[in-house]
Amino acid sequence: MASPRLLRRCLLAALSAALVGAAAVGPARADTAAAPAVAAATFSDSFDGPAGSAVDGSKWTLETGDNVNNHERQYYTSGTKNAALDGQGHLVITAKRENPANYQCWYGSCQYTSARLNTSGKFNAQYGHVEARMKIPRGQGMWPAFWMLGTPVNWPDSGEIDVMENVGFEPSTVHGTIHGPGYSGSGGIGAGYSLPNGQAFADAFHTYAVDWAPDSITWTVDGNVYQRRTPADLGGKTWVFNKPFFLILNLAVGGYWPGDPDGSTQFPAQLVVDSVSVTTSGGSTGGKAIRGLAGKCADVAAANSANGTPVQLYDCNGSAAQQWTVGSDGTIRALGKCLDLKDNGTADGTPLQLWDCAGGPNQKWVVSSANDIVNPQADKCLDVTGANSANGTRLQLWTCNGTAAQKWTVG
Repeated sequence: MASPRLLRRCLLAALSAALVGAAAVGPARADTAAAPAVAAATFSDSFDGPAGSAVDGSKWTLETGDNVNNHERQYYTSGTKNAALDGQGHLVITAKRENPANYQCWYGSCQYTSARLNTSGKFNAQYGHVEARMKIPRGQGMWPAFWMLGTPVNWPDSGEIDVMENVGFEPSTVHGTIHGPGYSGSGGIGAGYSLPNGQAFADAFHTYAVDWAPDSITWTVDGNVYQRRTPADLGGKTWVFNKPFFLILNLAVGGYWPGDPDGSTQFPAQLVVDSVSVTTSGGSTGGKAIRGLAGKCADVAAANSANGTPVQLYDCNGSAAQQWTVGSDGTIRALGKCLDLKDNGTADGTPLQLWDCAGGPNQKWVVSSANDIVNPQADKCLDVTGANSANGTRLQLWTCNGTAAQKWTVG
């Protein structure tokens, strides 16, 4: 059997195409064991290449200079001295205690070098599933981050979404935060996620992600939801997250929040990035129709992205309400939200609806080689109620029976 790392590597390579098949995992039904999952990737990088080589310049730009705003201590360099591939499918961002070129920082001669990469001008996202699988460094003064800035940048009014930040004095905790006009810096709105039993994030790779929809951002670590933010959390301040953002990866040294390194901090320190991907849905982002009974399509009623909107059968029309992606995380998405079983139901007849992506088993699906769409928790199939092909017939969960009401083609 292929190793999990090899399977993940193959999946991310395939995600660079608009639509691909990948192995999906689901219990119980024999015909889903090798089922293909379908995903639309608007951005992916699995950092494959020779050891010591640079990142893909068509995807990333290396920033240079210091950062007085946060009182960080490092100087960000270009080239491969502080950001390079390791030949094993990783990007390694290395912070070093050095100043090889007499770099000048806000406080004088710089004491450290590191790297910061962004996708500005090369890739912007607006809504979707944004994730990075990384192994962060440890040590006082370390400040690794995976985050996004709104375009055009006019911080804080243009907005900032911190998918993951860690400060070295909290080895077991990471943070997700939003910043905007009136809620920036230490006033940002967010929450932390801690590993149990004192485990340190630096000891293993973890996947940090947000599910981002109109007026909603949900944070996860390894698929575990730990916070969700909407305009209602802002106390009347302006929500600035319904527009394009670009991606940033960096490893800062020191600053107001983490504090400076001390005698216990070991250098070089490394942020090891296994993969970065963004998957979205919608007519312009690679979503595909899900066709079923009588050649009709799975459709979000009235193209309404509100939570609880029914999912129905309807004449195929190519609209965004019928553009779906089936992600490597097992979700099926349209209009920035997930195909959801109402009230976490598993009984025959449970209605299908659109809902904020939350990572629960009621939002997990497997597209089988037999053209079934199966919810593994219930071990039941996506079904057209009453095998009725009329427009507006609601989709439901039902015991898999192989009938035409349960056969679907994605593409």
